[in-house]
Amino acid sequence: MTTESAPTTQGNWAKQHLPEIGLGGVAIGNEFEYVSDEAAEQTLEAAWKAGVRYYDVSPWYGLGLAERRYGYFLHNQKRDEYFISSKVGKLLRASKHNKGAEYYPHAHSPNDVIFDYTADGVRRSIEDSLQRLGIDSLDIVFVHDLSPDNKLLPTDWQEQFAIAEKGAFPELSKLRDEGIIKGWGLGVNCPEPILKSIDVADPDVFLLASQYSLIDHEYALKNVFPKVRERNIALVMGSNLNAGFLSGSDRYNYDQKKPIKPEYLEKRDKLQAIARQFDVDLRTASLQFALFPDVAVSVIPGARTPEQVTENVASLTVQIPDGFWQALKEQQLIDAEAPTTRMKP
Repeated sequence: MTTESAPTTQGNWAKQHLPEIGLGGVAIGNEFEYVSDEAAEQTLEAAWKAGVRYYDVSPWYGLGLAERRYGYFLHNQKRDEYFISSKVGKLLRASKHNKGAEYYPHAHSPNDVIFDYTADGVRRSIEDSLQRLGIDSLDIVFVHDLSPDNKLLPTDWQEQFAIAEKGAFPELSKLRDEGIIKGWGLGVNCPEPILKSIDVADPDVFLLASQYSLIDHEYALKNVFPKVRERNIALVMGSNLNAGFLSGSDRYNYDQKKPIKPEYLEKRDKLQAIARQFDVDLRTASLQFALFPDVAVSVIPGARTPEQVTENVASLTVQIPDGFWQALKEQQLIDAEAPTTRMKP
């Protein structure tokens, strides 16, 4: 498919059905720190009680741990009462000599990762995910981390993309057309594969991770949004707190070892100062900001405690003064064209 092809209408499913807030699965997969099975269960229960009905997970999160935990909770719920997305591209294989401790030291997984963006790999990945989850279907499938920032790929990301173009992409379209899934797209931290996939395939919903936050959003606003809008593609917004950075953590996005850029720390300080001036919680503002664009359908902040998940849900109901957003624009902390009110998809 080329850019001259007719715009897809499949994105309308996500726009019509996905709730505005979901629960991301990274923290429950023990990426940042140890979370017990009991604590994970309590967080999932709190999410359900708070009205969360969209759950995003991946084989990668905890190398199977997050999917097992989600499944332990969700298999007791009626399947037609919630939506779930998982990811393909990374198959798990148990081994006595695995690298689980290297990738996820807090997850205690016995698995290694095998990158596979072929059609057969997609089918195998979905089947494996359904077994770990203990459910019979996925709503959305994201092709995971097929991106220039993924240093674990066995070859250059564009070589892997070419494999997906011939394998994963048409297979996922086939699964969608057969009614096995509702939609598919990419779940990536960089814009290049998103823009490239629109030119060669017919995705209908992307997980736009680490690309639209109060810290960094200009490229997505001016380059990604117009193209997905033209093709009627929906966006699930991920890592809008930059993996907790905007709520006060000492990491930026997902690399805990990489030093945080001084300009990001300086910008956070300025954002926090204005937030204090207007008595606004910066986490609340960050989540609302990510949901304002008309192409955004859901935000999926992660949570490792019941308190975090209920606070995230409550954040969408808070009324933030217009003056706060105006002050951010006046001090050039957010782009002048960035939406500061909810624009329905």
